[in-house]
Amino acid sequence: MKDKILLVILLFVFLLDDPKAQRIKDVAYLSGSGSEQIIGYGLVVGLAGTGDSHRSSFTIQSIASMLKRFGVTVPQTDLKTRNAAAVIVTATLNASLKIGAEFDVVVSSMGDATSLQGGTLLITPLSGINGRVYGFAQGPISVGGYDINTPTGSRVSRNHSLAGRIPRGGSLKESITIEQNSFEEIAVLLKEPDLTTSNNIMLAINAKFGDNSAKAIDAAEILIAVPADRQNNIVAFLAELENLEIEVDKIAKVVLNERTGTVVAGSNVKILPVSITHGSLNIQIRSYPIISQPNPFGRGNTVLFNNLVPSVYQDSTNTVAIQGATNVQEVAAALNSLKVSPRDIISIFQALKEAGALVAELVIM
Repeated sequence: MKDKILLVILLFVFLLDDPKAQRIKDVAYLSGSGSEQIIGYGLVVGLAGTGDSHRSSFTIQSIASMLKRFGVTVPQTDLKTRNAAAVIVTATLNASLKIGAEFDVVVSSMGDATSLQGGTLLITPLSGINGRVYGFAQGPISVGGYDINTPTGSRVSRNHSLAGRIPRGGSLKESITIEQNSFEEIAVLLKEPDLTTSNNIMLAINAKFGDNSAKAIDAAEILIAVPADRQNNIVAFLAELENLEIEVDKIAKVVLNERTGTVVAGSNVKILPVSITHGSLNIQIRSYPIISQPNPFGRGNTVLFNNLVPSVYQDSTNTVAIQGATNVQEVAAALNSLKVSPRDIISIFQALKEAGALVAELVIM
C-alpha cells in the first residue's frame, strides 16, 4: 500500500535561475505620467429598505439639502431614509486622461446601511487634495454580493455589499496638471527602487540609443537625454523606450501570512547548511460521564459525574539536514520531508531567520 502523501498548503512562487527580462514600462514609469486621487461625498438612492436609518443624521440633512435645490422643502423629521444611503466616492485619475474621459469609481457606505445592492449614485463632484473639482460621478452601483435579513432574524449574505464600483461612472471635467519635462530630457522612475535594476536600465538605453544617452541618478531615477533627431517625434521615441527589455533584480524575500498559513518565497531565497528537528507534543483529555442513580423509592437525586482522563503522546520526531539549498525547489523538498503543517512551516522559517540560516528578508503579514 502506497504511503499517503501529505498535502501541505505551501505556495512557492519562483522565477527562472536567470533573471527574467521585463519591459521598462512594467517596472517603471516616465516622469509627468503620474496620477491623482480624488474623493467626493454623495447619496445613493433606490435601495430596498437597506439604506441608512434615522440615526445617520448627515444622510437626512443631505437629502433635505438636495430636495431644497429642486424647490422642495420637507421638514427633516418627516424624511424616511431607508431607501437612501450616504457614501464616499473615490477614484484614481491618470495624468494622461483628457477632458471628457470616463473612469471607474468606488462607492463605499459611511452610515449604518446594510447593503448598497441595487442602488444608484446621484451626481457627485470629485475633488483632489487641493480642493479643485476634477470630475463628476453618477450611475448604478455594481456590488457583486448581497446581504438579506429576514424579520425573524435569519441572514443570508455573500461577499461584501457595503462597497461597490461604477464602471466608467466618472467623467473628467478638468485635466490634471502635472509638471512635464522638456522634449530634450526625460526621467524614468522605478516603481521599486533598486540600484542593480537602475544600472541595467541605463545600460540598455545606452546600448539602444547611443552612449551617454542615459545616466542613473540613484536607485529610482534614470535621466535620459533625447537624441536631437528624435525630438520631432517624441511619442515614437517614448514608445520605443518603454518597450526595451531589461533584467530586473529582485530582493530575496519570504512572505508569511499567519492568518491563512500561506508561505511565498522567491527564487533568490537560499538556506545555509542547517539541521531542522520537528516534533509535537499532543495532550488529549477524554470525558467519561458517570451517572449515579438513587435506589428505587429512595429520596436521593440523580448525580452526573464527569470523569476526565488525560492522555499525552508525542509525534515521531523528524530531523532533516539541509546542506545548503540554492533554490526554492530544494527548500520546498526539505521542508515537505518533515511532513508538517503550513503554520509549522511558518515557525520553522522564523527559527531559520533567527539562526542566521535563511538568506532572505522575512516579511510577516
